[in-house]
Amino acid sequence: MSKQAAKRIMMMRPKHFGFDPSTARSNSFQSKDGANETTTIANKAKIEFDEAVNKLRSEGINVIALDDTDSPKKPNAVFPNNWVSFHDDGRVLLYPMMTESRRTERRDDVLEQLANEGIKVKEVIDFSDFEAEDKFLESTGSVVLDYDHKLAYACLSTRTHPEVLQKFCELMGFEQVVFEAFNKTNEAIYHTNVLMCLAAKYAIICTDAIPLDQRKDVITALERTGHEVVAITMEQMYAFAGNMLEVLNEQGESVLVMSESAMESLSEDQIASLSQYSKLLSVSIPTIEKFGGGSVRCMMCKVE
Repeated sequence: MSKQAAKRIMMMRPKHFGFDPSTARSNSFQSKDGANETTTIANKAKIEFDEAVNKLRSEGINVIALDDTDSPKKPNAVFPNNWVSFHDDGRVLLYPMMTESRRTERRDDVLEQLANEGIKVKEVIDFSDFEAEDKFLESTGSVVLDYDHKLAYACLSTRTHPEVLQKFCELMGFEQVVFEAFNKTNEAIYHTNVLMCLAAKYAIICTDAIPLDQRKDVITALERTGHEVVAITMEQMYAFAGNMLEVLNEQGESVLVMSESAMESLSEDQIASLSQYSKLLSVSIPTIEKFGGGSVRCMMCKVE
């Protein structure tokens, strides 16, 4: 039985969502066009979040929806998969975040709430001391994990430091697959989960973003573990087609969750390839994508 697909996910209802200049410096997917409409943006994000949760639940997906706290204001709290990861042995890891505006997203009370929901929290391991050394690793944003084969895929960036990655892999028993990846203006892509999604039987990846001399090693690792590689273009990556997550519904069926913009960017052939393995489900989150520079995968934290 594959451990890859999430059986339960945690999502964080935003209180003060908005454009964050401090994260935008390393995230080229964020847009500040119209960002001064702060109240409208925050309200739209709440509506998009609630509608997404309702749609996921209506499809039989187990969502634990928690609430962001009012203070301090956390414009990126809707993306909880960047500060914490949960593992089937009950270990929970807390991660060093690059921007100070995101560090208050780490909340002990979230772990307590999840424990009350039956999520196994046996040991909490805190890597956040690396922030004092300006070394970062933003959880399953920075690292795309193959739980079945214990491989950790990571593209290096200012948010993904090799030393912290090495410590994670040693602690959790994963082998690294490290590479570089660049966007259309040749800047390092800030998070690995923007360019690739790994499901039990397939991988969606923007191969064009990876330099030729490193691309082969990444594809070989994916194919060696039996994954069908579905390549997406740079334009599709900017539509967040790499930022998806495989989950299981109540019937144990595979569902691939993505945004509407990602779904609309896919070709008929890509849809046919993915539909062999999973039901495709999209949610509409244009405000969150535009001003947050992240999509559905960033909003869903695998807790089981």
